[in-house]
Amino acid sequence: MTTLSNDQPIPGDPSAPPSAPPIAPPIAVVILAAGKGTRMKSDLHKVLHPIAGRPMLLHLVASAATLHPAKTVVVTGAGRAQVEAAVAPLGIATALQAEQLGTGHAVAQARAALAGFEGDVLILYGDVPLVTAATMQRMIDRLHGDDTPAVIVLGFRPAEPGAYGRVIADAAGRMDRIVEYKDASAAERAVTLCNSGLMAVRSTDLFALLDRLGNDNAAGEYYLTDIVGLAGEDGRASAVIETGADEVAGVNSRGELAGVERAWQATRRAQAMADGATLIAPDTVWFAHDTVIGRDVVIEPNVVFGPGARVADGATIHAFSHVEGATVGAGANVGPFARLRPGADLRADAKVGNFVEVKTAIIGKGAKVSHLTYIGDADIGAGANIGAGTITCNYDGYFKYRTVVGDGAFIGSNSALVAPVTIGAGAIVAAGSVVTQDVEADALALVRPLQVARPGWAARFREKMAARKAAR
Repeated sequence: MTTLSNDQPIPGDPSAPPSAPPIAPPIAVVILAAGKGTRMKSDLHKVLHPIAGRPMLLHLVASAATLHPAKTVVVTGAGRAQVEAAVAPLGIATALQAEQLGTGHAVAQARAALAGFEGDVLILYGDVPLVTAATMQRMIDRLHGDDTPAVIVLGFRPAEPGAYGRVIADAAGRMDRIVEYKDASAAERAVTLCNSGLMAVRSTDLFALLDRLGNDNAAGEYYLTDIVGLAGEDGRASAVIETGADEVAGVNSRGELAGVERAWQATRRAQAMADGATLIAPDTVWFAHDTVIGRDVVIEPNVVFGPGARVADGATIHAFSHVEGATVGAGANVGPFARLRPGADLRADAKVGNFVEVKTAIIGKGAKVSHLTYIGDADIGAGANIGAGTITCNYDGYFKYRTVVGDGAFIGSNSALVAPVTIGAGAIVAAGSVVTQDVEADALALVRPLQVARPGWAARFREKMAARKAAR
C-alpha cells in the first residue's frame, strides 16, 4: 500500500481499504397542526379525521417515521388536548402555538422541543397527509446538493392554482422567492408553480431565519415562506422540487377529505392489483390503511375492508362483504353479504357464506358456515358444517362465553348453541335443537319436543273459523 509520510493511505490509491460512506445528518420532523379547522364543522380536530381508517395526522407520522427521525414535534393550538392524546402513545413531543400568528410563528414554537438538535428539519402539515417518505427523502437529498441551498420547498402545479402561494424560480429550480396570493402581482399570479408549504431546512439556519421574520403583509402574519427571501438577502439560494398535486392535497373541508380518501384508495387499489390480486370492480373496493392482500386473491364488487384485515393467497371475497380485524386463510371463501368482525380467523379453505356474521371465532380448515348464521366467541373445528340459521348464544348480558365445535361435527339448521358448550368431533346436532349441555364425540343431540299429528284437525279448524267470521 502506498502511504504518505504519516503512514496514511494516499487518496485514490486502489490498494487502500474503502472509506466509510459519509454519515447523514439526523432528521427532525415538525408537523403543524394548530389550525382550528372551522370549515370541517366538527367536534373532532381536523387532523384527526380518518383517511382509510387512520387519522390523517398519523398517516403523516407513519410516513415520516420510515426516515427514522431523531425527533418529531407536533405544533398544536385549538383542540390541543385531542391532538396531544393522539400522539402521546407514540412518544411524540408537542409544542403549543397559543395564538395563530402565521406559519412562521407556528414553526418557531418548536424551538424548545428541538433544543440541542443539529441536523435537517422537515416541516410538514398535519392536514396534508399523503406526502410519501420518498418525497420527504428527495427534499432532504436536495438540501445536500452540491449547490448547498438554504431552503428546499416542495412545489406542485394544480389544475386550478387559485389562491395558492406562487413559487418564483428559474428553469433549474433555483428560487427567488415565494409570494403569497394576497400579496402577488398579476404577473406573479400567472405563475403555475405553487407552494405546498412543505420545506426542508438545516437546523442551524431555521431559527436564525425565523427570528428575522416580519409581518408586514396583507394578512399581518409571520409567513414561513419569507425565510426564502431572507436567505436570498444573505446571498444564499434556495431550491424547489416538484411533486404531483394529489400528493400534497390539503384537507380543510369534508369535501376535500373525501377527495383525499378517493386519491388514497385509487393508489392502494392499483398497488393491490400490481401485487397480484384481482379486483373485478376496483372503484367499489375500499381498503384500510393496513389491509394486507395476498396473491391470486379475488375481490368482487362492493367489498369494504376495515382496519386489521389480512387476506391470504387464493382467497375469494364475494360482493357486499365487510372484513375488519379479521384473518382470511389461503383459499378461503367469504360472502357474498358476509361480515367478519374483529377476531374472526378463517383457516385455509374455510367458507363463510351469505348473511353470516363471525366475531372472535376460529373457523377451522375446510369448515363451512354457509348462510344466515351468527358465530361469536367460538372455535369451529376443521371440516365442520354449520347449518343455516345457527347461532352461538355467547352473551348473558354480563359476560361472554365460548362455544367449541369439534372437527367434522354437523350442526343442523336453526340450532342454538348456548355457551359455554362443547360439541364433540363428528357429533351431529339435529335441526332446531337448543343445546345447553356438552355433546360427546360422534353422538346425536336431539333437543326438541316430539312431533304430534292430529289428522283432519286443520280442516275442522278452518271450517269452524270461517263460520264464526260469517256470523259477524
